Amino acid sequence: MTDAEFEEFYTHSVKPLVGQVYLMTGDLHEAQDVVQEAFVRAWTRRARLDAGAGPDAWVRTTAWRLAVSRWRRGRRATEAWRRHSRVHTTEAPAPDPGTVALIDALRELSDRQRRVAVLHYVCDLSVDQVAHETGISAGTVKTHLSRARAALAPRLLEEEEYGV
Repeated sequence: MTDAEFEEFYTHSVKPLVGQVYLMTGDLHEAQDVVQEAFVRAWTRRARLDAGAGPDAWVRTTAWRLAVSRWRRGRRATEAWRRHSRVHTTEAPAPDPGTVALIDALRELSDRQRRVAVLHYVCDLSVDQVAHETGISAGTVKTHLSRARAALAPRLLEEEEYGV
């Protein structure tokens, strides 16, 4: 991929990828950070990225892995502070009332169900493509999609019914 092709790829892909990773992580700022970091890594290997082979999947997967790594690192740091500190932690503030119902509903899913649902329904990937990107079997992807739909349906119908 040439520099000009990469710049065009970035221009057309950054917003959708941030949106997709945001739906997977539930944190907009984290999604923006990890997508930018993934694009920086993609830039260094742009000569090996094939524009026709879907470099967005590579960037999305890299961003997801970065988000998971940051989450694990943050969780370990929090646990270390709890073990070695006498300061009591408080609960996080309540979510912004303007938060989209879909984001709230997605937060109730397991990480794997949320990722599979976003890749399939938001990124419009086939079951086989989701299986390839996540490294799980197509049957397991179908199971997670079914469970995600079952968990999301009552929540989203309730939100729609009450106009929230």
